[in-house]
Amino acid sequence: MGRPPKFSEEEILDAALAVAAEDGPGAATVAAIAGRLGAPSGSLYHRFRSRDLLLATLWTRAVRRFQGGFVAALDAGDAEAAALHTPRWCRSHPEEAALLLLHRRKDVAAAWPAELGDDLGTLNAQVSGALDAFVARRPGLDRERLAFATIDVPYGAVRRHLLGGTAPPPQVDELIIAACRAVLAG
Repeated sequence: MGRPPKFSEEEILDAALAVAAEDGPGAATVAAIAGRLGAPSGSLYHRFRSRDLLLATLWTRAVRRFQGGFVAALDAGDAEAAALHTPRWCRSHPEEAALLLLHRRKDVAAAWPAELGDDLGTLNAQVSGALDAFVARRPGLDRERLAFATIDVPYGAVRRHLLGGTAPPPQVDELIIAACRAVLAG
């Protein structure tokens, strides 16, 4: 019987997130992550067979965490809350926000691991389903308008601030709401 692991998967992913947030995904080598964690590199390879698997798991975790609040707002019938989820989540999860909004998936993991193939295929299905259900409950509402108001506008509004290394200021929320209302009213 082997020893229990000293570091959990979550602790390893948190260390990888810290390295990636500070210096970009390219700096998140197994050695750098292990150094941040205070663990031998072998400990990481025991949990994740490759750097790509570790970083792809990190990216997937961040996507799922973000999507949860967005989908909940749409399921509750509140498009404005869905739109505001992005800047609010960026303020409360700045490292994950930077990872998701400033780096494409292929920048995080060069080769998407086969073990996560199913996750990748279903990653956005929950969001797509929530958008579809929201529109189905509102005859006449165009799905493209809803996606633009709740996804594209908020993403564009926070990206500039994240690129500058700052949290989106509260005024961004006001602007997102104004844009959301205008787009959905049209």
